[in-house]
Amino acid sequence: MGKKLLKKYPVVDYFFITIGAALMAIGIGVFLVDAKVVPGGVSGLAMAFHYLSGEKIPVGVMIWVLNVPLFIWGVKELGKRFGLRTFVGFTLNAIFIDLFRGDFPGLGFIRLQDSHTMRDLYQNDFLFMILIGAILIGVGLGLIFKFRGTTAGSDIVAAIMQKRFGMKPGQAIMMIDFLVITFAGFIIEMKDLSPERPALSLTLYAFFLLFVSARIIDVIIDGFDYARVAYIISDKFDEISKAIMDEFSRGATAIKSRGLYKNVEREVIVTIVTLKEIGKLQEKIKEIDPDAFMIINNVHEVLGKGFRRRI
Repeated sequence: MGKKLLKKYPVVDYFFITIGAALMAIGIGVFLVDAKVVPGGVSGLAMAFHYLSGEKIPVGVMIWVLNVPLFIWGVKELGKRFGLRTFVGFTLNAIFIDLFRGDFPGLGFIRLQDSHTMRDLYQNDFLFMILIGAILIGVGLGLIFKFRGTTAGSDIVAAIMQKRFGMKPGQAIMMIDFLVITFAGFIIEMKDLSPERPALSLTLYAFFLLFVSARIIDVIIDGFDYARVAYIISDKFDEISKAIMDEFSRGATAIKSRGLYKNVEREVIVTIVTLKEIGKLQEKIKEIDPDAFMIINNVHEVLGKGFRRRI
């Protein structure tokens, strides 16, 4: 029902892409630009050029200027994969960054980065400020990706490198981010832009930011781990299956299999339980068959009776 709704009403996609772009813009424009901690990718490169220009070129404008040729290149190389949602994503992100920073003519009074709260965080709790920025970027990007949008930039470069050179997108993005962060650190050191903190410290903060935001993106897209799938191999599969259905009120599936070591045919029980139930399930199986073989994996999404639904 949720997926059909999104296809039928794409305005829902664009609404959440807008929210994601705004959150990402706050993370970058309010929490990171003045802190001199770059997030990698085109946003980080735009911040580096912002510092190189003596902070005369607005970050949002620079992000848009860098993304437009990448977007055109991506459409040319990869077709319409990078379509309207991508253009909307990076354009809104660029607009929101300059809006929140008060870089639009006549809107200089906004300047959220100069608020008392931000000044206090910058002076007294720098790490917490960077952590909040990382979370906002992660949540924002996660929403954009979840609703089938992108912010162009390194995503396009990575996709083209995969097509032309067979490089995995994750490796390409990591390489790009490393180069951008290193370049920004060099500019900060060369121009002595942060007398309070060494450029190397800011570079390490940037890598920490990268790690945290990447994990948050995964959480937004996949969801928190809220269930476990258990594969159970036991000669007492009938008793275990009955216990799962009677005591846990969970369904179970029996998959016919053959153990190669002893060449014995048996059934593998597959069941999904919540985090609260997994410990009880382990104890119950151990009670029925101490020699049972059990494999437990994380489950990010379960669609069906007994579990909450996600869009």
